[in-house]
Amino acid sequence: MATEDAATPGNHPKLVVHHLNNSRSQRILWLLEELELPYEIKKYQRTAEMLAPPELTAVNPLGNAPVITDGALNLAESGAIVEYIIQKYGKGRAQPLESGIIDNLYYTHYAEASLMPLLVNKLVFRIIPERVPFFLRPFLKGVFGMLSSKMIEPRLKLHAKMIEDHLAKTDGWFAGGPEPTSADYMMIFALEAWVSEKENQLGPKIKEYIARVHARPAYQRALEKGGEYAYAKASL
Repeated sequence: MATEDAATPGNHPKLVVHHLNNSRSQRILWLLEELELPYEIKKYQRTAEMLAPPELTAVNPLGNAPVITDGALNLAESGAIVEYIIQKYGKGRAQPLESGIIDNLYYTHYAEASLMPLLVNKLVFRIIPERVPFFLRPFLKGVFGMLSSKMIEPRLKLHAKMIEDHLAKTDGWFAGGPEPTSADYMMIFALEAWVSEKENQLGPKIKEYIARVHARPAYQRALEKGGEYAYAKASL
């Protein structure tokens, strides 16, 4: 089972997860717990502006999380980390059935390439008016609110329907099959963030999916070890 102890059996150094609170790195903890791999967590706290602290640049020049350290290797980017861990340490776990290979490939990359940019833009459009001088806030709130309603919301509705329809077909995980695959480890953060921001935009299959993930013992262990995580408070 995954732990935060300093020692690792054998000669191979333990994986270190550079974990930022309320971030994509939570999905890496879930993956490691599902695979029952030993790992160490090095925790970082967001600043008052909700940004990653500058200390993260010591392991990632861009200062983003997640990052893992595996011996001499520092690896960033969620998708790269998820695929690396599954390929190197999965021992056959987290692999899609043959019938789900394409779905797994698609949703593994769709999560950050297509869905998250829309959710991030929506968040930015909301934050900008809150961080300007007060006399500009009403004007900019109107402008960015209109941009969001005209440019972001219609696209998100299309995405929500596509995901809902897909989960209705697989009736379980994104690639079908008996256990989560890389597609699930990648999709969960986007769906958690989305449902916390716009719950009424998501259908019952998506909400059932999130609840299924949150109920898994490995996910619960990841929450306990990772600490503060705003997108799954109901599960703590």
